[in-house]
Amino acid sequence: MKVFIGGLPTEVSEAELNAVFEDFGPVKSLRIIKDRETKESRGFGFVEMVNDDEAKEAIRCMNGQSYYGKRITVNVAEDKGPGFSRGGFSRN
Repeated sequence: MKVFIGGLPTEVSEAELNAVFEDFGPVKSLRIIKDRETKESRGFGFVEMVNDDEAKEAIRCMNGQSYYGKRITVNVAEDKGPGFSRGGFSRN
């Protein structure tokens, strides 16, 4: 199950966040989203847990908690689906 994590402090590393979520179960993947130009954290990321029940427990326990002094949002990541587009220009 893919989980959204919002409100992350910029100083949090992927390794630190991975360790937090591993307390709930095996982590399949984790990524903090960074600005393309500055490479600084944009304050949110995604973690994919191997087991859905463990992901739900992580959401239940972590959502609304203070992490590095900031309240974080943790919930099921929304699937944008096949029609989702980031925009841009057409070359037709």
